[in-house]
Amino acid sequence: MSVTADQMELREADIEKHYGAALALLQGFDHTPRVAKGRDVAVKKSAGIGTRRRFRSTTPGLVTRSTARAEGVQLLARIEGADGGEALVSPLQASVMNALRRALAISMAVAENYAEQVGLSDLKRANLGGGVSTAKKAEFSEMLTAEALISLYVFASASSFLLASHASEVSVTLGDVEEILTDNAPLALHGVLWELDQDIADHADDDPKLIATVSAYAEALMDKVAARAGSTGRLEAFTSATWKVEADDFVVNGFTPASKGKASKLTMTFKKPNEVVGNHIAKYQSMKLAKMLMAYDFERRLNPFADLGGFIFTFMGDGAPGTGKTTLIQMMAGLISGYCETAGYPFRYQNLSTDNIDSYQGKSGQNAKAFINNIIDPSVIGFGTIDDIDQLAGKRGDRQSSAGQLEITAVLMESFAGANTVVRGNCTFGMFSNYPENVDDALRQRAGARFLVDGPQTRDDYIDILYLLMGKNHDIPLGEHDVFEAQAIQKAVAASFASHGRPHEEGLAVVFDAVQSQVGELDTIAKLGTYLKGIQEADERFTGRAIKNITDAVKVRAMDFELPDEWMEEPELFLFKDYDAKKGMISELRKPITVEMVVQEINRYADSEFRYADKSDEVAIDVMVRDYERTEVAKKRYLESKG
Repeated sequence: MSVTADQMELREADIEKHYGAALALLQGFDHTPRVAKGRDVAVKKSAGIGTRRRFRSTTPGLVTRSTARAEGVQLLARIEGADGGEALVSPLQASVMNALRRALAISMAVAENYAEQVGLSDLKRANLGGGVSTAKKAEFSEMLTAEALISLYVFASASSFLLASHASEVSVTLGDVEEILTDNAPLALHGVLWELDQDIADHADDDPKLIATVSAYAEALMDKVAARAGSTGRLEAFTSATWKVEADDFVVNGFTPASKGKASKLTMTFKKPNEVVGNHIAKYQSMKLAKMLMAYDFERRLNPFADLGGFIFTFMGDGAPGTGKTTLIQMMAGLISGYCETAGYPFRYQNLSTDNIDSYQGKSGQNAKAFINNIIDPSVIGFGTIDDIDQLAGKRGDRQSSAGQLEITAVLMESFAGANTVVRGNCTFGMFSNYPENVDDALRQRAGARFLVDGPQTRDDYIDILYLLMGKNHDIPLGEHDVFEAQAIQKAVAASFASHGRPHEEGLAVVFDAVQSQVGELDTIAKLGTYLKGIQEADERFTGRAIKNITDAVKVRAMDFELPDEWMEEPELFLFKDYDAKKGMISELRKPITVEMVVQEINRYADSEFRYADKSDEVAIDVMVRDYERTEVAKKRYLESKG
């Protein structure tokens, strides 16, 4: 991609002129830690690595002296020794060395650009020439602090970006970033390179861990610096501008991490739609959603479906164990992966599992946030799943929920429908549970769509699933049955939707009949609103968010059409067209909203809420019954012991 109108080009010459200074930093310098505590780590030197050299700040008088021991930092030697003493530098080690040199050079170039814009360069020259006037000292100090934070953030962002293509599934857990020094930019870089050297010594004993350590440190450094920048002045010139490094396609956009469209490697077994038996509505909506995601426009960074109001950003699939939730995930991931492979789009899938619950305070929330950021990355097509969400996310007010589970709940609530949530239409999140009644009410209501995963239901469904799972290694005759005829999706879905013309749950049916007897057929907005109020009176959890989810589902029904398969198979027909052309093609296929659609979607959503409430009440009653039984047994034993 080329530099756009709102970006400034960071010229290659302006970056390369800093290569010498960047290389010198990597070769060696002395640093006296001022915030973090140093660890006793030895550098494994090898031939060809020069001795460390001492650097002095270019801003005299601004570096606070410390009585701590100065430590030599030789990052090139540290990186070369990360594989246990192999004589030659490996390709990955060379990649890390080159990435760090270039990241440092980019950081220095951006900081220099900032200094020229705000007049900091003039103040530095004045400082070297005899001192800054008293009136300017406070301004000088503030600008140096801002420049230091800019240098650190750009270095971390560039390092993470340049190493993204080398990342593997290996991960490391680092401590908090501590050596953040903001007296001036050179000292700031000394501090973080010293701390990175310590982390490499502690964690990187092979090449994959070396990449993981540097990447993890860069991510943590970005978070720490961005938080510090929130209370720092003199940053407007940096945050209001955007720089583009054309050679790397790297963009500096304030304190926002740069991202590279890197796909994740999937090892799951994909399922084809005909291998999902039953679950007609859930299967149909999953297939539609997979195609919807492919309409995303990478240039505009928006999906026409999200623009027109028919996109599913979050959904919940619930059903009894063994009804096909995992199979549904495998089918949807397989469809998206295949479409992306045809179009040449990066696809990223990730599941948030119970492994992400950590005993360290704040770590569970960090894991959940990293999962969210990985999927919402606007440079990829993303699909995130949260299987067994009732075990992963804690229910507020439940004393059995751990601190880690509550952290995850808070992150998911903010990410799915928070003040800063932006739905671009490049990704979707699916929450799955056997026991959705155990999910926090507010989090569950952030699921914009409900997929009832109830598995095979009819006689034909059971014959189809038996035929499918039996395989070919038998001679048992099929008998009188048309295989998979019952799974013809359009026919099955039409029947499923029509069945929701009347509520399925007994409690909701009572409300439905009472409202109809009062106002007659539900055929106007006023009558439908009366029905919604009746539901709210029966279940106080049925709030305005529920109405939004229902109207979103109705808009999805208005998009109740299949994007032609050939549009996915031949990207030039649709996928590679510009945003406005794709939006126009979708608009032509859109259907009008009918009363029947609205009634069906109200019933579908409200049925799920009543189903969850009934199950939740039953569970609570069972617990109370067990408590009473225990109390009775305890009383009996107590009286017997006294007698």
